[in-house]
Amino acid sequence: MNPLQRYAPLVDDEEAFLAACERPLPSVVRVNTIKTTVERAREALDDEGVAYEPTDWHPGILKLEESSPGTNWPYFHGWLHGQEEVSALPAIALDPQPGERIWDTCAAPGSKTTQIAAMMDDEGVLVGNDNNLGRLSALRHNAERLGVTNLVVSNQDARNFSMKPFGERTPEEPGSFEQFDRVLVDAPCSCEGTCRKNPDVLDEWTMNHVASVAGIQKGILRRAVQVTKPGGSVVYSTCTLAPEENEAVLDFVLEREDCEMVEWDVPDNFETSSGITEWEDEEYDPSVTKARRVYPHQNDTGGFFTAKLEVNA
Repeated sequence: MNPLQRYAPLVDDEEAFLAACERPLPSVVRVNTIKTTVERAREALDDEGVAYEPTDWHPGILKLEESSPGTNWPYFHGWLHGQEEVSALPAIALDPQPGERIWDTCAAPGSKTTQIAAMMDDEGVLVGNDNNLGRLSALRHNAERLGVTNLVVSNQDARNFSMKPFGERTPEEPGSFEQFDRVLVDAPCSCEGTCRKNPDVLDEWTMNHVASVAGIQKGILRRAVQVTKPGGSVVYSTCTLAPEENEAVLDFVLEREDCEMVEWDVPDNFETSSGITEWEDEEYDPSVTKARRVYPHQNDTGGFFTAKLEVNA
């Protein structure tokens, strides 16, 4: 069975949903405001004769008519970065500020990490962690190309992330801290939401994998809450539509950690759906409706899930 058919009861138009999942994704780039402005980037594309269309919900995200965004000089110079449109949502929900201390738990290859750095004006401390050493080279490469200088790269299992490298200095030393202001958990998942660019994920999908990766997600999200300061924010996101990996993970952590779901400002002109409180034989905390689901037919994107938690003071 096509795993996407599991979600027919959740969507408003099953036919449109399934049809959208079969179409290839548009080619999209994000303007890197560390190196340039949206206006200069657009002018550069115009000068190069590269056709593009701004999205109607974010001025710095552009849809290109050509399918290879890395073949123009603004991209070579780090003015642009190829990033799936919907994957810009987690950083927007996180709302990072210049000078803060932020942890990206599963950072490689770095699209969301470098977006966070740009929103921080490249100021503060941004820890980009990944447990896959091989993928960290892509994170470093992207950070260097885009001019990110506030990034610290670490190679740990996020479920057991140690704060010792950051807090073992004396308190008066610059750079010493024991908690983060904000954390992004863009968790490893079963990835059905990426089927428009990688159809093989549907053939490889199994419930056993969903159950296995959900255990990892719960561990990472719990650790994220534990190392975030009171009043700080944790954003949880996946590119799957499976409630077992989304609302169920939130429900698990809400029951065990001192945190709560909060609303976040979804951009105007971007359609989303609420999180769900029931799935098959399971019921979830009512507050998970504050999470946002994105189905491919709503905005011509991939499938996605984003939720925001606040750590209680």
